[in-house]
Amino acid sequence: MIVGSTTMTSFQTNPAVPWARPRADARVRREVGLLVRPYEVMIILDAGLEEEATRSAIDRATELIRSRGGNPGSVDRWGRRRFAYELKHKWEGYYVVLRAEAEPSVMSELDRSLFLADEVLRHKVIRLPDDVAAATPKAAAPTASAEANGA
Repeated sequence: MIVGSTTMTSFQTNPAVPWARPRADARVRREVGLLVRPYEVMIILDAGLEEEATRSAIDRATELIRSRGGNPGSVDRWGRRRFAYELKHKWEGYYVVLRAEAEPSVMSELDRSLFLADEVLRHKVIRLPDDVAAATPKAAAPTASAEANGA
């Protein structure tokens, strides 16, 4: 039993003040850094938009990912589809599926910007499991022979 001074040394923390103690997981996160993870984003745009407005909305989403250090992958345009029920007084929407690899903070910023966009009726950001992302084929770059054939 130690009897004496009641002052605490620099390596001790006050248990009565929980925020005075540094969290171990915050230290580990800072040392390791955030990982780039695969994501899939489903965006439903207003079907009444012009072609240019639809294209610019998709370009804004991919540019946001690119500008923040992510890698926007393929953009799959499903086109106009009829809803099963009325959604924001609309019966049709323009569906787009966007694949990307980015840090979680980038995708939360994308989620926020899609939520605020007036032309977006609904959206969903999904983090793909690593084994599913590895199994899906990447979009291959066109080969030189395909370009020579005019394809």
